[in-house]
Amino acid sequence: MRTYPKLLIIAALFLMSALSSAGVELTTVKVAGGFSQPLYLTAPVGDSSRLFIVEQSTATIKIIKNGVVLGTPFLNINPKVSDSGGERGLLGLAFHPNYASNGYFYVNYVDNAGNTVIARYKVSSNPDVADPNSETIMKTVAQPFANHNGGMLAFGPNDDYLYIGLGDGGDSFDPGNRAQDGSTELGKILRIDVGNGSTFSAPDSNPFSNNASFLDTIWALGLRNPWRFSFDRLNGDLYIADVGQGSREEISFQPGSSSGGQNYGWRCMEGKECTGLSGCTCNSPALTIPIYDYTHSGGNCSVTGGYVYRGTAIPEIDGTYFFGDFCTGKIWSFVRSGSGVTQLTDRTAQLRPITGETINNISSFGEDDKGEIYIIDRDGEIFKIVDK
Repeated sequence: MRTYPKLLIIAALFLMSALSSAGVELTTVKVAGGFSQPLYLTAPVGDSSRLFIVEQSTATIKIIKNGVVLGTPFLNINPKVSDSGGERGLLGLAFHPNYASNGYFYVNYVDNAGNTVIARYKVSSNPDVADPNSETIMKTVAQPFANHNGGMLAFGPNDDYLYIGLGDGGDSFDPGNRAQDGSTELGKILRIDVGNGSTFSAPDSNPFSNNASFLDTIWALGLRNPWRFSFDRLNGDLYIADVGQGSREEISFQPGSSSGGQNYGWRCMEGKECTGLSGCTCNSPALTIPIYDYTHSGGNCSVTGGYVYRGTAIPEIDGTYFFGDFCTGKIWSFVRSGSGVTQLTDRTAQLRPITGETINNISSFGEDDKGEIYIIDRDGEIFKIVDK
């Protein structure tokens, strides 16, 4: 009984945040430019002076340190990476939660044979340069086509396991129904334990660990191309932005308390709509419907998932999720409410950079050590969301 007042206070604060976030005026400032096809930004836990930028086609990771782009790349693995087809290249980066002590970080790239590779590297004695010869390949996944490779890597804040986003392997409407096939990792989010040195294991707590019809690495299924997903650093809630086929883009949700196993519906569902493909049962109770989807009207065509804001610079938007569309450069925010959203706000106009640039093709959002959010424009520039 004594916990009730505290719970009421927390609920009231959350409600105040939700009610006020839509009206907060925001803008963006340019942090740095001159990158070649940047598509991700992140920082190690506890590192407030550096931002790490992933370049897709050069297969290079660069550092912005105290506002300055360092001349020497952190890592360059270009010779072993294929960037043909537009959706290949160096696609993801995640620092181990204990990076400060073990120096390990993980990358997701497509090799010259067209396979997805998850590899571990280690920082050198120079904290701003990784050891390019330290590669340990943790996992390789064959890709049948050049598109829908996924690419996202992230450590879960509640379990320190590595989550991997893989697309359905490509071609239109997933002709092999791979997203629903438990014998392949394509069209899935995987969850692995990398705490065993040079190898990985599937945690016993994974949802299909005792199911002979599914690979034990699978955490969730029914995804077309989960290009970007993110965890709410406060509670471990998972937001998955899944790129649609030809009509709808979607954002799906998984609570931090989830034990996994969700089926997000592709190829039978595209967003909240039935595709009508053969062999499909639509709107089944076994499927998890997105909390939000939107159409391709107005030129929209590819959702870019972002983050729930948990920084300290703009407390009025605490708990607000930001996302965008790659094709139009539009940016929105919402606050999740149950199985839907509230406070849906088009932020495109207000987030035009005050420094005069334009944000064109949003390849990703990023989050620094403090929880502040950044926007990555594939044209080469990095912007930070700030209070106007």
